[in-house]
Amino acid sequence: MGISATVSGVTSWLPRYDDWLNAELEQCAREAGEDVDTYVARAVATRMVADLARADSDSPEELMSHLADSGVFASTSMPSVSAVINDPERLRALHATGLLDSPVEEVYDRITRAAAQALDAPHALVSLVDIDRQYFKSFAGLGELTEEERQTPLNRSMCQYAVANGSPLILEDARADPVFKNHPAVLDGTLVAYLGIPLIDGHGNGIGTLCVYDEKPRLWTTGHVQILSDLAELAAERIFGSRP
Repeated sequence: MGISATVSGVTSWLPRYDDWLNAELEQCAREAGEDVDTYVARAVATRMVADLARADSDSPEELMSHLADSGVFASTSMPSVSAVINDPERLRALHATGLLDSPVEEVYDRITRAAAQALDAPHALVSLVDIDRQYFKSFAGLGELTEEERQTPLNRSMCQYAVANGSPLILEDARADPVFKNHPAVLDGTLVAYLGIPLIDGHGNGIGTLCVYDEKPRLWTTGHVQILSDLAELAAERIFGSRP
């Protein structure tokens, strides 16, 4: 049985939600390309995994196995990279940096400003990909952001795919890409062109990216990729220490 019920022609998805909240829930599910049952099930499952991971429990792997068997994380429009994103070793590496929910720091802001200027991009980020969200350690071209605005739900993260692949993600016009055209940030026009370099520790754990993006198509050259890779190396050295 699903979680929804119809009363007098009005769909009530969650019993403690009023009509406005239920309408917002439906809208969020539509933007994610999912029905409400799937959207809520994914949200609950993600929170369960996150809570266990943050408690340093040995149970996340067993929970993920059951969730995989249940099909909760089966993708409806975008490929699933949850096996990599939810990997306990990767999450431990991310949390060990102490950068999540930390104040902005000029050393990272200089890197994002340099990335935006060098690639003539309106936006640049040092993003950290957590189990259920993307957190902006540094940002350029986004104005002043509140603490709440420095994070987005994971489904809106393009950086998670660069992290999962462990290699640069290059999108010149995501609207024309057979996979990424379905991404929520592409569908709503937030992002059209994207170039992201994963930030990887000495054990191969990607914790986030240095990325630039634009609301219009871009032609990313090998020079652009090299410049951003060099700047990402500077960010990684700051985060993880100098590499041998």
